[in-house]
Amino acid sequence: MIDQIETGARVNQEAKRGWVLVSVPLFYTILLMAAPLTAIFVFSFWSQDFLTLDTTMTLKNYREAFSEPLYAELLSRSIGIAGAVTLVTVVLAFPVAYFVSFHVAPERKSLWLFLITIPFWTSYLLRIFLWKVILGFNGVLNTSLQGIGFIEEPLTFILYNANAVVITLAHAFAPFAILPIFVALEKIDRSLLEAARDLGENAVMTFVRVTLPLAMPGVVAATLIVFIPTVGDYVTPRLVGGPNGLMIANMIQTQFLRLNNAPMGAALAVIAMTTVTVMALLLLAATRKWMRGGGR
Repeated sequence: MIDQIETGARVNQEAKRGWVLVSVPLFYTILLMAAPLTAIFVFSFWSQDFLTLDTTMTLKNYREAFSEPLYAELLSRSIGIAGAVTLVTVVLAFPVAYFVSFHVAPERKSLWLFLITIPFWTSYLLRIFLWKVILGFNGVLNTSLQGIGFIEEPLTFILYNANAVVITLAHAFAPFAILPIFVALEKIDRSLLEAARDLGENAVMTFVRVTLPLAMPGVVAATLIVFIPTVGDYVTPRLVGGPNGLMIANMIQTQFLRLNNAPMGAALAVIAMTTVTVMALLLLAATRKWMRGGGR
């Protein structure tokens, strides 16, 4: 009985110590994340007439957001572009992560990871402007293709449209996809792969039935890491997207900074965040169901 009391006291002391340790970062998180999100949510129920802010609670902004076709088009375009960026990024990142994990010597893996993070050394804006130079009408890509005689006239579908946004964002978020997939692949017990081969599975089926299911946590993490911020990106669409590449975040920026209609911008932000949250939860649920089914 005394031992149980002492054990309970130690558990309580450890719990209190844990709360003390997390209290500062928890407060920091609430201050910098929860408070702004709450403010945006409250703002979305207000109304504004240029400089006059009316704090009377109303659903006017949401009614306008759901009735205006332009907002629905921008949101659907944002989801489509973010989905394309995520698909391209994850599909291209997996082979890189797989190669580094399975085919690079252990003493050289840190060097490869170091090289993968090199794009972070330059400014995000600088990388976007470099892609404008590469994809431009008289840019590096068109000039090179014309120089080798592959095309006669410059390509016009690779800049100032959704294609340019996908290309630029896929490059920008590539390291974010490679690293979590690499971590998941590193955690795979290599003896499981040997056991699968010993049981008669070929290399392809071993990958499909053993490697891929075990790497799915990294793939899901990479998908969410790329998809969520891509939906809310407004710098890249503004610089390389053109009229047909603008996304919902550009409209939110316009409502806040140009039209002086912060409540409408807040409502659009809440709708966008809710949509992304629902899609992320559906992805997690589908992945969990797939994993419970043995990856079939």
